[in-house]
Formats: sequence, structure tokens, C-alpha cells
Amino acid sequence: MKAGRLVLATTLVLAIALFFLFDLDRYLDLDFFRRQQAAIEAWRDARPVAAALGFFTLYVAVTGLSLPGAAAMTLVAGAIFGLWWGTLIVSFASTIGATLAFLASRFVLREFVQSRFGDRLAPINAGVKKDGGFYLFTLRLVPAFPFFVINLVMGLTQIRTRTFYWVSQLGMLAGTLVYVNAGTRLAQIDSLAGILSPGLLASFALLGVFPLIARKLVDAARARKVYAGWKRPKHYDRNLVVIGAGAAGLVSSYIAAAVKAKVTLIEKHKMGGDCLNTGCVPSKALIRSAKLLSHIRRAKEFGIREARADFDFADVMERVQAIIRTVEPHDSVERYRGLGVDVIEGRAKIVSPWEIEIARNDGGHQRLTTRSIIIATGARPAVPPIPGIEDVGYYTSDTIWSLRELPRRLLVLGGGPIGAELTQTFARLGAHVTMVLRGERVMPREDAEVSELVMQRFRAEGIDLRTRHKMARFVVEDGAKLLITEHDGQEVRIPFDVLLVAVGRTANLKGYGLEALGIPTGDTVTVNEFLQTSYPNIYAAGDVAGPYQFTHTAAHQAWYASVNALFAPFGKFRADYSVVPWSTFVDPEVARVGLNEQEARERKIPFEVTRFALEELDRAIADGEAHGFVKVLTAPGKDRILGVTIVGEHAGDLIAEYVVAMRHGLGLNKILGTIHIYPTLAEANKYAAGEWKRAHAPQTLLAWVGRFHDWRRGRPPLAPPERLPAAPIRAGHLDGGPRT
Repeated sequence: MKAGRLVLATTLVLAIALFFLFDLDRYLDLDFFRRQQAAIEAWRDARPVAAALGFFTLYVAVTGLSLPGAAAMTLVAGAIFGLWWGTLIVSFASTIGATLAFLASRFVLREFVQSRFGDRLAPINAGVKKDGGFYLFTLRLVPAFPFFVINLVMGLTQIRTRTFYWVSQLGMLAGTLVYVNAGTRLAQIDSLAGILSPGLLASFALLGVFPLIARKLVDAARARKVYAGWKRPKHYDRNLVVIGAGAAGLVSSYIAAAVKAKVTLIEKHKMGGDCLNTGCVPSKALIRSAKLLSHIRRAKEFGIREARADFDFADVMERVQAIIRTVEPHDSVERYRGLGVDVIEGRAKIVSPWEIEIARNDGGHQRLTTRSIIIATGARPAVPPIPGIEDVGYYTSDTIWSLRELPRRLLVLGGGPIGAELTQTFARLGAHVTMVLRGERVMPREDAEVSELVMQRFRAEGIDLRTRHKMARFVVEDGAKLLITEHDGQEVRIPFDVLLVAVGRTANLKGYGLEALGIPTGDTVTVNEFLQTSYPNIYAAGDVAGPYQFTHTAAHQAWYASVNALFAPFGKFRADYSVVPWSTFVDPEVARVGLNEQEARERKIPFEVTRFALEELDRAIADGEAHGFVKVLTAPGKDRILGVTIVGEHAGDLIAEYVVAMRHGLGLNKILGTIHIYPTLAEANKYAAGEWKRAHAPQTLLAWVGRFHDWRRGRPPLAPPERLPAAPIRAGHLDGGPRT
């Protein structure tokens, strides 16, 4: 089999090489046809069958070998054989040739590609297996990629040869008709005036707009299929109904009201969603109190002999609630009604693609019709099915805020951002915290060195980190709560008083009518690049849609979902995730945008790393926070930023400069050339750029410049210039001017 693949691959490469070596492509363009048109037509008239078979065979060979010239030959077919015979010949010849290319790709490359990249191709294989015919039909009908690329790539997938053939034949037919028709008009040009003939111009106009028309037809066919069996209302009560008043729902309804659409926002629980009530706002308020305590304990570092804090945990938690109440009016029912949003407090259920049934919190019921719907139902904490967990009781990031007594021994399951933040916070408030992890480290999405810095701080603050523990069961023995784990083959018993489960979040998918409508879901609602579900007028945004579970990405998605929902089909925008930042508010703070090292390696993206240690930064030293670093990944030899990780004080604020730079294509040279205030933490960004510049300085040129300066002093150098070593100076001094 391997020998056969080698022979076939060699033959194909040789045939293609000979084609270009002997410049045979000159026989496959329109200029050659125009010069030989009379002779070709005479040959066709004398031997019509031979001419048709010869052209058919040549077309099969060109498409089978993926050679350039198929488009020109299609036009020539119309000129020689006319619309109907030309279409018939090209339709079958192109499909047979495409299938031969498909089979060659499959025979030579598929086994190698699938064995090497099978894991990454698994979703593609599953998609092709489920809906490969329709996907191929769309590609044939809407030529987003060259047809020869489609032939070769589809050969690497699991699609059946028979399916590939008939779908290709059908999908390419419309395009073939347009091209052949244009070719019939080309044959009628006998003067310059003929170039401007209405028929020819119409043919080329059709050729130009065909992809757009085809895409609209495909979209219409999909919509017709998905809406079959549903009765569309004659008129609508609303332009948009939004389900869920978290970040995505609030922004969606705000945008709709701002453009004067009639919008209803439905929330069954609390306005503001998780972020206001159980997430971002309360956690950051609690973190702030805990950080103040940590600074008081470090008083001697700041030249203060003694400092202490007397506090009650209940008062700290009441402060958290007070802050929620302070922020609450920003997301309140009254504010949004004042903005023009119809806010209904109740439970929503989608009963048809255009109808929402509402069980109001006041006991009433209501049904609304709407042109579009946005599902923004958010997510909830995930709880693992560990035996005995219900017996010992547990808190999550949703319920921990009801605590008014500080746990003596707190057990935290999970080392992601939520678990890490709350672990350190409760430890600083005085609890003895044990964090249990299945893996090797906290915050596993970050680089290993980032996790190690955070873990070092955790251990220094007295947190008991238990890594590589497999959680077996919870038990209650003599009134004491215990977690039984397995670690290195041994059973470990971990006592605790209060359990916090922080192992991730699960999208809220149940109870909203998605199952009845057949809207596909997995871990989240399945959406396309426009945030549409399988029903084009039903969208999803925020945690329920993924792929990120951040408040700022929920708001980002909400813009796309609401604008697309209100203005499609006149205009649609693909959601852009090219530059997504996030921060974990532990101490030291961790912020990131773009790639880190482990992701770049996994995706085999080449990169260079530039680091600047914050221990070299004057402001960090003055603040007593001289730890952490700025790490920038760039394209090799270029200042184009691929990703940035910052670990240190106010990392979430410092990352913003890099977010702007990446979003607008600014490189490190631009950051280096920007004045930063001294002394600030933000200077770290400039100094990191300075480190990159120093590493990429043109050493040979600098050596010659050194000779130039020697000459200007009247002392010509005796030796030729050599490559200069990297200057042994602090990156912090590369600002091109005085430091004060």
C-alpha cells in the first residue's frame, strides 16, 4: 500500500511538473482560444463527437490534476459547444475530474493526516459524518475556496465517495451554467463594440453576484428546512425578546432600546445576573478587605513597627452586600425601564421560533410574539457527583455570600480562577484553607511558571495545597466531616468544617424550551459565527453560548447578537474573539491576552519570548511589590504581539495597553516609542518593549557606527568591527531620556 501511494504521488508530481516545465498552461487561456477559434470550430464541425470527447478528456485531466485553467476551459466550452451541450460536457467532466483528485488525495494523504492530526480533526470528522453532504453542497454552491482545494481537503475527511460525487455534480451545476453562458457570449465578440454588449455584460454581472445569490439561496433553504412545521405570526409584538438579565442580556436590551426597537427583557431572579449578585462585584469587594488585612500584617515592610486589625467576619460580609446594593441601581428594573426596555420579572419559555410564554413572578401569564430572541440565561456552579457530597453540605460561588461566620477549616475543591481567588481571600481573613486539586497546579490554563508563583504565595500565606488528589468520597464520622482522597496510591483523609465547590460552571440550558424546538446544545448552546442557533432568528450570548465565561466577553457578544438580531438579513457581523483579555485576581494578580507559551506550543505556532522582571521596576520597588513579570510573545524576528502574560500588582490594569496594541495591530516598537509616566507600574510595558528592542538590535550596524564615532574623534579603529554583545544595561534605562 505504501509503495502504491509513493508511485501515485510521484506520478502526479511528475505530471504537474512537466505541465509547468513545458509551459502547457499557455494552451488553457482565452488568448490561445481567440487565436485558434476558427480552427477549433472547423474541427468541431467536421468531427463533433471526437471534439466533444477530446474536450471532455482534457477537462477531466486538468481538474483531476488540479491544474490551473478549468475556469477558462468552462468559458471555452460555452463558446465551442453552446450553452446546453457545453454545460452537459463540463458538468460531468468537472465532477469526474474532481472525484479523481478527491480519490488521489484520499489514497495518498488521508491515512497520514488522520493518524497525525486525528485528535484535532475529530470535530471536523464528526461534522462531516453528520452533515457532510450539505456542507459540501454549500462549498460548491458558494465558492468561498477554489474548487481544487475543496477536492483535496474533502479527500482527507470521512465523506463517502458516492456522496462526494453526486453532491459535487449538483452543487457545481448552477455555477457551471453561469460560466458556460458567459462563454457563449465571448464567442459572439467580433469587434470592440461587442465587449459592451448587454448580453455579455449581463453574463459577467451574473458571474460576479452569483456567490452572493447562492449564499442567500443556501440560507433560505436552511431556514425553510428548520422552520418547517412552525406557523409564523402575521405581526409581532416585539422586535426582540431577551431572556436573562445578566451582562449579555442587559447589554443586548440596552442596544435594542438605543436604536428604538421594541424590546422585552425577562429575568426570573435578580437583575445583574451572577456578576453583580454572586460573582465579580461581591468577590472583588471581599478580596479588597482581605488584601487590606494582608497589608496590615506586612506593616514592618513599610517601616511601621506595629499594626493590627480588629474585625468581625460578619461585618466584612455586610460590607460586601452594601457594595452590591450600591452598584445595584446600575442594573435595576427602574433604570432599564427608563431607558425604554420593557422589563418583565418572571420565567420565560420559548414555545415557537417567534413566541415566548412568560410565567410572571406576580402570578400572571403572558405570551409575546417577536421577530428575534436572544438567549442569555448564563451559567451556574458545577457540582461534581462525589459520593457523600450532599451529606456533608457545600457552598458554591453562588451561595458562599450567605456566610456570616468565618469557617475555622475551609476545604476548597478546584484550582481555577474562582477557587484560587476565594482560597486566598478566606486564608487572609483567618480561615485555615485546604485546596484539593486533581492536577499538578492551580490555574492550569496559565503557563507553569505563573502557577508556580501563585502556589508559592499560597504556601507562604499558610494555605494547604493538595495536588494530584483523586476525590473518592465524603463521609461524616462522629460528627466530623472528612474528604477521602487517593494520592500516590494511598488513602488520604482530610478533615474540614465548611466545603466550597469551585470546579467550574455549567450553562443554564434546561427549562427554556430549547429541547422542544430541537435547538442543538452540548456544554453550551450551539451557535455559529453570528451567534445564531439552528433557528436564524434565535441567538445566544454570554456564558450560555461560550466559548468564554467572562462578563466582558458576554457584553462583547451581546453587541453582535443584538445588532444581528435587529438588522439581519440587511447586515450581519461575525463575533470577533481575536483579542480576548482576562485576569485572575489573586495576589500576585495574573492577567493575560492572546497566546501564552503552553498554548503556542500546543498549536505549533512559532514565537519568541521577551521578559521584564518587575523586581527591576522602580515603582514596584517603592510600593513593596517587586515581584512578578511581564512576558510578551512575538512573531519570530518581528515586534508583532502574539500574546502577553503579566503577573504582579495591578496586572489586570496593566494588560490594557497590550489589548489595545493587539486589537489595532501596534507592535512593541510603538509601545517603546510612547511616553509613559515615571514612576508608574505602566512603565513595565515600555521596559518589556525595550528588552525586545535590545535583543533585536542590529549589532553589525552598531559596530560600524562605533567605527564612525571613533573616526569623528580622530582615532580610526585598527581592527574591523565585530558583532557587539548585548548591552549590559537595565531595560528600565532604555527610555531614551532622563529618569526623573
